[in-house]
Amino acid sequence: MRALDQTITILDFESTGAVAGYRDEPWQIGLVRLAHGRIVATERFESLLYVADRPFSRHAPGRHAGLRRQLARAPRLATLWPHLRPWLSGVPLAGHNVATEKRFLKSAFPLHKTGPWIDTLKLARLAHPDLPSHKLGDVLLALNLKKRADALLPGRDAHDALYDALCSAVLLEHLLAQPAWRDATVTALATARPAAFHKRIAQKRSP
Repeated sequence: MRALDQTITILDFESTGAVAGYRDEPWQIGLVRLAHGRIVATERFESLLYVADRPFSRHAPGRHAGLRRQLARAPRLATLWPHLRPWLSGVPLAGHNVATEKRFLKSAFPLHKTGPWIDTLKLARLAHPDLPSHKLGDVLLALNLKKRADALLPGRDAHDALYDALCSAVLLEHLLAQPAWRDATVTALATARPAAFHKRIAQKRSP
């Protein structure tokens, strides 16, 4: 089935980062919905997530430093399944560089299968292999998409889980609107391999 004919959940986690003696944990989750190739502006979910009195990596981005009291009282990810089930169960999932999202969901909900997964990082590399950076914010700026994200969620910025999920959704929405992508299936998107990008990187590394 075409991706344009499906409902897709786009999600993002913000995390503590790994610190000696502490594993990487999520502290925020954000989800938005894409239906028939368009962002559903009214359908979104976000939550802070429980983090005990533990250190964060000094490299962990986001506004967590001012939220430690709220994080200590926030729900644990595993307890949110009743709220998350309609978003995660039986629908394609997407995000930008989805390894982290896959890992956190598998850890919190080991009995629940998720996916197929669409990685907008791979799609950006496939569609625009020559961009100097494929970081989410850089791609949106290069494609003049940041204004749409900011209009849909004013007052937020990068490394906020809901904002980053929305930015991934804006990128996916843009790609699916391109003539060459309109018949792309979820399977094709989930198994995309940006060969031209990797070839360019290999050529740069060659002596």
